[in-house]
Amino acid sequence: MEFLDIGEVSAKSGIKPSALRYYEEAGLISSSSRHGLRRQFPRDVLLQLKLISMGKSAGFSLAEIGGMFGRNGLPELPRVVLHQKADEIDRQIQKLAALRDTLRHVADCPAPSHLECPTFRRLVEVAGKSSIKQAKKKASTAKVGSEPSARRVKL
Repeated sequence: MEFLDIGEVSAKSGIKPSALRYYEEAGLISSSSRHGLRRQFPRDVLLQLKLISMGKSAGFSLAEIGGMFGRNGLPELPRVVLHQKADEIDRQIQKLAALRDTLRHVADCPAPSHLECPTFRRLVEVAGKSSIKQAKKKASTAKVGSEPSARRVKL
């Protein structure tokens, strides 16, 4: 089996050695041995690092990513969670597309003032309603998590 030292893994993956050490401490990757003071990793660590990077790009936390790796460091991807994350990304794409379209409209609008443009005003109204819904949803979620428990323990 071929091993790569931490410097080689860093060079091939573009991930700093300090991040590699952190990933190892967090249980996301593991070194096989040491050559002097330098950690040695199996070549498969490069695939694991790509999966970690992909997971981070998708918005998964390191803890969530760690939960997706099995005992051998091979992925055991929970399909339901992946579908949920894909749906979340679809919602983000829709919001970003709407924002992009609004910016393009504002940039190209022939009206003398954006406030005189009915399309701009309609787009602002829609965006405002969406922001209010999100703020209410976040507020209600925060309240649920911070409410004291109804059960009391008697000493």
